[in-house]
Amino acid sequence: MKLDALRHADFSKLNKAVSDWSKMVGKLSTLKDDARSQLKGKADKADWTGMNAAVTREFVAKTTGEFADAHTQASSIHNILKDTHDELVEYRRQLNDAIERGLKKNLTVIANTDGSFTVTMNIHPDRAADGTDVPDHTPEDVTALRDEVQGILGKAAESDSSAARALRALADQTPYGFSDASYADRDAAAEAMEAADRAVELAKDPEDMSPQEFDDFNSTMARYKDDPLFAERFATGLGPQGVLDFWAGINDPHTNMQLGQARVDKYGALQENLGLTLATATQSDSPAMQRWERDMVGLTGEFVPSKDNPRAVGAQVMSNLMRWGDFDDKFLKDYGDELIRVEKERSGNGRSAELAWHFPMGPMLNRTGTDEGSDPMTGFMMALGRSPEAATDFFNGTFVTKDEDHDFTRDTDGNGKEGKVGLTNFQYLFEERDWPKQYDSEFEESIAGQNAMGWALEAAATGHPAGEQPGSDTPPHSPEQARLVEQIFDSVSDDTERLTERGYLSDSMGQIAAEYLPDINRAMADDKYGNTNLLFPVAGTAAELDHNDVTRFLVSVGQNPEGFSRVEMGQKAYMTNLMDYHLNPDLPEDRRYPQNPQTTIEDIARRSGEISGTLSIGRQEAVLGDAHQQDEDYKKSMGQVKNIVSGTIGTGIGVGTSFVATPVAGAVAGGTANTVSSVVLEQIFGDLEPSNLKDAGENVGERWERSRENSLWHGQTAAMEAAKAHDRPYSDQVADWVRRGNEDGFDSASVNVSQMADDLDTEIPG
Repeated sequence: MKLDALRHADFSKLNKAVSDWSKMVGKLSTLKDDARSQLKGKADKADWTGMNAAVTREFVAKTTGEFADAHTQASSIHNILKDTHDELVEYRRQLNDAIERGLKKNLTVIANTDGSFTVTMNIHPDRAADGTDVPDHTPEDVTALRDEVQGILGKAAESDSSAARALRALADQTPYGFSDASYADRDAAAEAMEAADRAVELAKDPEDMSPQEFDDFNSTMARYKDDPLFAERFATGLGPQGVLDFWAGINDPHTNMQLGQARVDKYGALQENLGLTLATATQSDSPAMQRWERDMVGLTGEFVPSKDNPRAVGAQVMSNLMRWGDFDDKFLKDYGDELIRVEKERSGNGRSAELAWHFPMGPMLNRTGTDEGSDPMTGFMMALGRSPEAATDFFNGTFVTKDEDHDFTRDTDGNGKEGKVGLTNFQYLFEERDWPKQYDSEFEESIAGQNAMGWALEAAATGHPAGEQPGSDTPPHSPEQARLVEQIFDSVSDDTERLTERGYLSDSMGQIAAEYLPDINRAMADDKYGNTNLLFPVAGTAAELDHNDVTRFLVSVGQNPEGFSRVEMGQKAYMTNLMDYHLNPDLPEDRRYPQNPQTTIEDIARRSGEISGTLSIGRQEAVLGDAHQQDEDYKKSMGQVKNIVSGTIGTGIGVGTSFVATPVAGAVAGGTANTVSSVVLEQIFGDLEPSNLKDAGENVGERWERSRENSLWHGQTAAMEAAKAHDRPYSDQVADWVRRGNEDGFDSASVNVSQMADDLDTEIPG
């Protein structure tokens, strides 16, 4: 900062900019509120069909988010500008005050042409007018004034330049949109970027990092892991290779033994903090970050460290930093494509994934205790579990084509002869991959990799992060999601042990099934030319499922308490809202199932009964068969899932939270649905099993009857409450209609499973 630039600065334009941005913040706040309450509020209640359901609804949600981001970014810009304006005005005052104090000691400050300044005597005593009293000063006074002025100019320069850096960084975050980065003032933004620069310096030499430096680095990551400017500046400052060398370096006992001995118990926290920081960084669209992402993808198959004695490849290091946070979808797609390419290259097109990632004496790259971290697919699957769009894209991608050099064969035409086939990434990972053996901190064989695959599949199939329930912003199922679900059901049907021998997948498989109950009910109706599509409406793309595949899947998922509970609870919630939907007199005519109320209720109860009956057969196989699963485990899991369903039922957006025609007219979705659902839930789930199945002991027939009775009671309660809520004249008849439908459904379940009993190896109730 030059002396005259600050001393004679005209801040009127900067002040006007602050005022203009203040007004902009106010206008955008109004737009943000209007977008949320008007645009999105009306969209949530609107009757979306066709492309509107799949595209427009999602577009409205994204647009609403853009208004919010615009308001956030405008607020940050205003805060930085105002803070800078106020600081510079204050520095100008301090400068002028210092110069005035200097004049009182006969010192003046003169600007030089090169931008520097000189402190010199104002009036030489020899040239002073007669009678003029010239103040005295000492050399120390000259030095003090010089240092004071220099300090003020330095702080003003830092205020000005840091503001410019922060504003440029904010603008670079999103070249074609708005950033959600929020800063209360210039100092907060400047401190974040300065902290990033310090962190980069600490991470450059992992072999020399001291325990104290480790603590400083880890605490900085923990503090700033969600800060967009910090994350982007740190990632791009250290660079992709630097990130890989750092994490591999501190985990290599040969690199920095002293640090490992002193801080190894803190490595897990740093792994999470560093991973979250990188995830935040990938949300930036700055040119530097785009280069970082491309370069990191390019290092997937390269050795780490890049110098001597490599002990891993890039994918093994980076994937272990992807176990937390929301990574950018495009980065995940590109990374996943390259990860598959590298695995194919190192494993002989999938012949041995174990050998592909084996490094003798490699570092322990994962510090969570679940696995050692040598299989890069584990961390990548965990990242996909939080990024549904990238997950859907990945699993539908091609692993190998039919014409490539590989050993994958199938009997595709049923003639008993196998031939080479192409595989999707789903088929390779779910059906064929020889997952490398990993061990947890208790030296037990780890299931972390395949369990993470289940989470990724849940996200890919449902369209929302794994472990969450669908919300009002969750779009209807896309063609790509439906196609993946078709593959999942077909695969489990083809070999049920793919699920029964990996019971830890059942929570995710059960959640997927719970969110595709309209599709499942349609498949079980076997109605090619009728109006089942109106009985079980689907807003997005329906998964075309085979009845036998659905039966095998439900028997398999029913053998795990979590899987059973998610589907059974989901079906009860779905049936409840579906009855409320079809008995509602305000339902538009073109949405009505063209049958009388009795047939409608019977058909709903029939399909619900078949699903419950099929699940019940799976449950009894688990309890009475070789698995020796406990009834109490099922009851406990039902209670846990009940809490999820209770909190979200009646929202009218899809199964899992239940279904009210996704989302049929607002009056239908928001009228009595919540009332009916809450009443039915209280009655149905107040006692999860009125007649505890444990009382039935080893008697298959008695257990079957208890399950049928429970299902009947649930259905009758739902139908009676729906009829009463809509004041229907046949409210005293619906219980009988449910009974007939429920009995038919349970009979169908028994017959269907008996026809494939040899495949399922289960005892059929008689």
